[in-house]
Amino acid sequence: MARFPRKKTDRTKGIDRRTLLVGGGAAAGLLIAWGAWPRRYAPDLNAAPGETIVNAFLKIDQTGQVIVIVPQTETGQGITTVLPQILADELGADWRTVAVQSAPISPLYANTMLARTWLASDWTRLIGDAGDWAIGQYATRNALMLTGGGTSVPMFHDAYRDAGAAARVLLCQAAAARWNIPWESCDIQDGIITDGADRRMKLGDVVADAARFALPDILPLRQGPGQGMDGRLSGQDLPRLDTPSKIDGSHNFAADIRLPDMLFASIRQGPIGDALLAGLDERAASSVTGFLKLVRTDRWVAAVASNWWAANKALDLADPIFTLHGTPVDSGMIDATLESAFASSAGRRLYAQGDLLPVFEGATILASEYQVDAGLHLALEPLCATARVTEDGAEVWMATQAPGLARAAIADALGFPESAVTLYPLHAGGSFGRKMDWDAGVQAALIARDIGRPVQLLWSRLEDVIQDRPGAPAHARMAAKLGRNGAIEGWLAKVAAPCAMTQTWARIADGALPHAAAADAADKATRLAVAGMVPPYAIPHWAVDHYPCDVGLPLGFTRGNAHMHGAFFTESFMDELAHLARMDAMSFRIQMLGGNPRLAHCLSTAAAMGGWQGGIAGSGQGIATHMMDGAYAAILVEASMRGDRLSVNRIVAAVDVGDQVNPDIARQQIEGGLIYGLAYAMGASVPYARGLPTRAILGRMNLPRLSDIGEVTVELIRSTAPPAGVSDLTAPLVAPAIANALYTWTGQRLRSLPLLGTT
Repeated sequence: MARFPRKKTDRTKGIDRRTLLVGGGAAAGLLIAWGAWPRRYAPDLNAAPGETIVNAFLKIDQTGQVIVIVPQTETGQGITTVLPQILADELGADWRTVAVQSAPISPLYANTMLARTWLASDWTRLIGDAGDWAIGQYATRNALMLTGGGTSVPMFHDAYRDAGAAARVLLCQAAAARWNIPWESCDIQDGIITDGADRRMKLGDVVADAARFALPDILPLRQGPGQGMDGRLSGQDLPRLDTPSKIDGSHNFAADIRLPDMLFASIRQGPIGDALLAGLDERAASSVTGFLKLVRTDRWVAAVASNWWAANKALDLADPIFTLHGTPVDSGMIDATLESAFASSAGRRLYAQGDLLPVFEGATILASEYQVDAGLHLALEPLCATARVTEDGAEVWMATQAPGLARAAIADALGFPESAVTLYPLHAGGSFGRKMDWDAGVQAALIARDIGRPVQLLWSRLEDVIQDRPGAPAHARMAAKLGRNGAIEGWLAKVAAPCAMTQTWARIADGALPHAAAADAADKATRLAVAGMVPPYAIPHWAVDHYPCDVGLPLGFTRGNAHMHGAFFTESFMDELAHLARMDAMSFRIQMLGGNPRLAHCLSTAAAMGGWQGGIAGSGQGIATHMMDGAYAAILVEASMRGDRLSVNRIVAAVDVGDQVNPDIARQQIEGGLIYGLAYAMGASVPYARGLPTRAILGRMNLPRLSDIGEVTVELIRSTAPPAGVSDLTAPLVAPAIANALYTWTGQRLRSLPLLGTT
């Protein structure tokens, strides 16, 4: 029987006031209590025969192969190429000798950057730097390995650079000792240690000796490109390390795992909400050839068979019945709940500048309302996990964006200590944030324990859509006052939306059931729910209010998270204001971007490359801008309607994402974000009725096809700034840009997503 929800333990407790005040004063007590904890962690890596562990991010074998350890989940974003490229560049490795290995769960690989974004609260902000430090320590000491939010490169860039530099110094020291020369005269180029003259040595020849040397107090880094160092790997469009195996089919995703004596399982979990299994027809299921057993818990039933199709067919015939407690989720109910949230006392002003009241009082203002439906993930790979459970422990193969939390949940469900569970992290066949949840891993482990054999659980597409944890639906009421010169003098954004990230954390860290996590967050206003709503423009008086609520639909981590609706509200409203001011939409924005030159540069570049016509009627052109965590972007789209179908003829994106390690992979991610945003604008949402989505087939979701997408151009603006995350940046821009373009095409202002409805 599944053991849900997991009890909230010290290991998974969030950063709250009680946590911070333990031991004394808010800051002092925290520093004293946590300062006594051990701060050094040794690499927890296994070395095969002939391999030497150099540091937490690197092993080198005696043949000279460079094995880079990557803690981030590869979901197609290319992180298993970019992070190794940073290390290999600083090391001086030959790219042809670089391999990748997934990292074990360890505090050394904690993503403190995403943790700080996710766990920041009024209490951590209250104590300033101490609160920031506390979250970092909490993430590290709980080994919060997280992939998401475009944080992988910004978080780990310096660590991989330093790891490469440290290895280069140690290897040079070892070679110099053999040559009896100062190590500073040695270098590594193309994987060969050289003294700058005639002597050369392979990395594998001295790597065993290198581990015995000590690093200098100041770690010498290579000079940057253009400073006398040619042949640097950083900044090159190097081929992805995962491409060959994906082309020849040898790359293992979750559904590719095969174990001796393995069985297959499919699952049913009832309608959305607090659903309990009430009955099923086990006799009908047993008529399927290959069927072996039904495994039941309070909330789901799985069929186990010799092949997946038999398991899924058996479940169809078993026709499980669930009892749903509470009101079934319904699209009309979602909209009504969001609207009623504006009258709730739970609303809070989370961001503000200046004083809006005297600006708005007695003034003529423009007010508009917008709405965004919940956006599904719809990754090509449904959730899947393989498990083998014995009396002594468990092994689980799955793609997960939070491996430490997944392992803890599996161990808790099985009643094992975490040390008895081995989790093998796999690459994901798409995710967009869906694999932050660990449901499939827990279910596979429970089924495998019950059946006594290894089991691979694969969710059906129907199950994947019903049990998806989509991005948050949201309603917005926007108001602004224009000055005589056309500039915005006052701006107010009121957003009614549940917080998907708060719900996700409650599920994956605290073990809360989805409906319980949603209900618990119903009255908690948070900045996470209005991310992307702070205007990037020079507006003297503005404010952003959040009105939380529970729409009855459990929500989850997604690409862009709240930026998806935040950018739509902001950039659509900016276009309306430009029209009211009788100004060109680009000029209107540029006049208020004087203090934001990087974003202004993106906007002017996109407009110039796209041949911006000023937003005249019939042009079908629209623009939008956005910035996220040190990354800036602007896009121009050309869109039109062909009957009742949207066609996007052209997308031009100009982005400033710092000095990218692999520009080609950055372009891939930007292009992927553009297409994801297009899907969000056209479809990727479904109506809900009686606790279920009304459709679950991808072909019926109005998703973009190749024929709907014209030319896509991406311009990376040169920058010496540190590399920023790119995976989430452009996705939020597409919907407002298309809405703005269609206004010039049809004269009709579209204020809802999907733009053409979900019926």
